[in-house]
Amino acid sequence: MSQKNSPSTTAAKGASATQGAVIRKLESSKETAHERLMKKHLPAWVISGAMNVGIIALMILVLGVRTADTKQSDKIVATSIEKEAEPPETNLTNDAPGFQADLVIAIPELKRIEDRTVDDVVTQDPLGAPNPTDTDTSALKPPGLTSDRANSGVTGTNGNLLSGTDGDSGQLSASFAGRSGGTKSELIKKGGGSKDSELAVGRGLAWLARQQRQDGSWAFDGDKKSELIAATGMALLPFLAAGETHKSGTYQKVVAAGLAFLLKNCPISGPTAGKFNGAGDMYAQAIGTLTLCEAFGMTKDKQLLLSGAQAAINFIQAAQGPNGSWGYGPGANGDTSIVGWQIQALQAARLSKDIIVSDAVIKKAIAFLNIAGAGSRKAAYGYNDNSGAAPGTGLTSVGLLCRYYIDKWGPDNAGMAEGVLGLMKRAPGAGAKPALDMYFYYYATQVVHFFEGDEWKTWNEGPKQADGNRKGGMRDWLIELQKKDGVNSGSWDPEPGFIGRSCGRLGTTALCLLTLEVYYRHLPLYKRGNNGDAIKILEAGK
Repeated sequence: MSQKNSPSTTAAKGASATQGAVIRKLESSKETAHERLMKKHLPAWVISGAMNVGIIALMILVLGVRTADTKQSDKIVATSIEKEAEPPETNLTNDAPGFQADLVIAIPELKRIEDRTVDDVVTQDPLGAPNPTDTDTSALKPPGLTSDRANSGVTGTNGNLLSGTDGDSGQLSASFAGRSGGTKSELIKKGGGSKDSELAVGRGLAWLARQQRQDGSWAFDGDKKSELIAATGMALLPFLAAGETHKSGTYQKVVAAGLAFLLKNCPISGPTAGKFNGAGDMYAQAIGTLTLCEAFGMTKDKQLLLSGAQAAINFIQAAQGPNGSWGYGPGANGDTSIVGWQIQALQAARLSKDIIVSDAVIKKAIAFLNIAGAGSRKAAYGYNDNSGAAPGTGLTSVGLLCRYYIDKWGPDNAGMAEGVLGLMKRAPGAGAKPALDMYFYYYATQVVHFFEGDEWKTWNEGPKQADGNRKGGMRDWLIELQKKDGVNSGSWDPEPGFIGRSCGRLGTTALCLLTLEVYYRHLPLYKRGNNGDAIKILEAGK
């Protein structure tokens, strides 16, 4: 603003002219009415004008500073947003927001295991953005259930057989603690997992979540489309294995809705107490029960889960056949395949330490394994007896896992060592792969993982190459086969065997995920020792 146009300049000129006129009038001692009016009010006008000019000048100064600040602030915010928009170098997926693809690279110190991992609390697992802190979990209570499921009146016999060794150097120390916190991170690292395997798990869970139906259930897309209990249980198990529960996690509401569907269909009293409505056979009964028992073992939510899990376990125990096996229907003798799922459910119940499992049921199941096992060491298994039992079959992998869970067969057991040698003949290699048979590989991967040693490294990472690296193992095979784009991104194509035909893409994907989660899904029950017989068997096999 120029001096010529300034309001203060104009006012000053007016004031000077007026003052000169007043002096002249006083000298002549003559004063008109107009002059008296000007003399009376002009000083006030001058003062008021000066104040207004000052205020205007102050506003110009303040607004100028604020404008500069705003521009500077805008630059800072813009710079900040621009930097935050750049994805971390190790974040390779957007399927699960916040998923830490560099989990293994950033392994925390071992001390964190004790700090963050406890038996009955699931800590937040980095599979995606956490739920809002104000999530009201009471709203997740399944509809149509009694207000207090902790007091169901279900009964059972005492004894969980959680003691003893395998006769050499076994030591039981079981819980679900490996699914979260520092323990999980360390198990991924030590067990041979990778950031790519965890990335595959994240993609798979995202796909499974998209398949959930409005009522919380899942449905198979194979021949068993009407089997909603088994489909829902099988779909929930990979979430639980990853540390996701109805109380915490990225998929908290997904898990809650699925558990609600199972609980709604599991009566806790009456003539069918514990039998899932709509479960077509004991396969479905066991898978639904296994899911409830794992969810309870992870959260200790007695109010919501204990009575349903106990009732379902009681039904399984009452349904055991005379020879210790389970058939398609309750009370009938059955086969090794059906037994495998019942044993998994019973073991999950025992690991929870609150769900009662009968010692007698476990001993009868071991008696059946003796019937189905072949050879002096019972290292191979048949269908309902030992005829046709052979090393490296699906039934043998089932029998060996059952022995590990309920008969104290640790890695130092001679029968386990012989059985693992048979499984290793079908270990994925660096060359052409066989057809993906998830019925076999789901069980066999668990057995070899618990066996540990060089056999596990070969199974998981592949045989050692000339350059010293390993290539072509189970882990990378599954990662390679996973769909990476399109509507089925995160899933696996239905495998050509029993699982693919009966359970379709959903069942195949669920078992593939559980296989990739083997590093932390269950902690080992036994420490590996130096049993001479087991070592001799392994050396002879090589």
